[in-house]
Amino acid sequence: MKQRALWSAVLIAVLAASGCGSASGPKEADKAASGGKLLVWDWKSGDATAASYVAKAKADFAKKHPDTTVEFVAQPFDQYYTLLGAAVQAGKGPDVMLFNGGGQIRDRVDSLVPLDEYIADDKQRLAGWDAFGKDGKTYAAPVTLQGHPIYYNKALYQKAGLNPDNPPRTWAEFTANCAAIAKAGAKCFAQGNKEGIGIQFFMSGLGSGILTPQEYDDWIAGKRDWQSPDVKRLFQLWKEVNDSGLNTDGANSTAMFNDAFGLFEAGKGAHMIGLMSDIGHWKDFNEFLKPENVGVMTAPVVTEGATPNLPYDGGIGYAVAKSTKDPKLAADLVRSLTSTEALTAFYADAGAIAADTTIDVSTAGPAVATIVSDLKAGKPALHVALSSKTIDLMGRLSQQLLSGSVTVDDALKQLAASDKPA
Repeated sequence: MKQRALWSAVLIAVLAASGCGSASGPKEADKAASGGKLLVWDWKSGDATAASYVAKAKADFAKKHPDTTVEFVAQPFDQYYTLLGAAVQAGKGPDVMLFNGGGQIRDRVDSLVPLDEYIADDKQRLAGWDAFGKDGKTYAAPVTLQGHPIYYNKALYQKAGLNPDNPPRTWAEFTANCAAIAKAGAKCFAQGNKEGIGIQFFMSGLGSGILTPQEYDDWIAGKRDWQSPDVKRLFQLWKEVNDSGLNTDGANSTAMFNDAFGLFEAGKGAHMIGLMSDIGHWKDFNEFLKPENVGVMTAPVVTEGATPNLPYDGGIGYAVAKSTKDPKLAADLVRSLTSTEALTAFYADAGAIAADTTIDVSTAGPAVATIVSDLKAGKPALHVALSSKTIDLMGRLSQQLLSGSVTVDDALKQLAASDKPA
């Protein structure tokens, strides 16, 4: 998804190859143009945990449109946006496609259909719409809510002589706990930044304890001051945490997906800024650590006056391509993909915190109970407000900050220049 310079080469491969993954999509799009088929691209439908979700969505759609077939083509996530961009550029894209909320979809709304007239009845039932909108229009319907809770290993807390039911409230308390955890044989954070993603989790997971409420709201609203002391403190802390040995070893050579999560599950790191759904999250961690040992805490306060909250937005959502033959038909498929029955299956099998607010999660365990209770006071994640261009640059600079090849001041200057309106 960070390979836009390779679009031409990928485009040739997409158009020429056949028989697997990314190559099959554009060929199938030609079939969809016949009017009897809708083609969906995503990176989820090939997962075993999503099988029931896809089946429920297809069944719901079939009730309304029995003469239309639906085909899902699961693409590799690390190439998804490059492949999608190439296919759309060539006029060979799918009818319906999955997007992450935030910059990834906002940068591509020119090729999408506004869905507002089709999804009015779903507005109250589903949450997370803001992440899929731009200039007052909605371009995708949310499937999940995605956020960045700070998970912690209660068993490691006990081993270190700490109270597992009283997580630290301030940064001083947090670092004191880290010292105790180190004596117990573990690092403070499980960290992975090989893809440049770790900084996104760090920014959004800890940012509400660093920025003041006004700074936080201004950031989300697009009034970002990259030179403010608190923004600078956030990036300094990113470097300091690693330099002082609080991260698991080799953060820049450790993939977030799924090596860093594996370190947390193995008890190598006591804390993990993870996801709400549907990977690197409570259900994965419950399997390895046991539900009673998976804690969820808010960001420790670094700056006086900061008000910690759970950062979350719409996570993933399905959109409709402007090139589709029948936008209403494709929008009906999006509605089936966000139906209560389908999303209930996604929650049950994959552990997704679904965008459907009517789903009962009371039996999921203490971590989910904490997450859901924190949603009411939650705010959008800081990194989701950034464009994909700035996100990509921040990932590269985050690696350079950890390696010592760029200063915080220089990194912030580059990010401020990138974040200016086009």
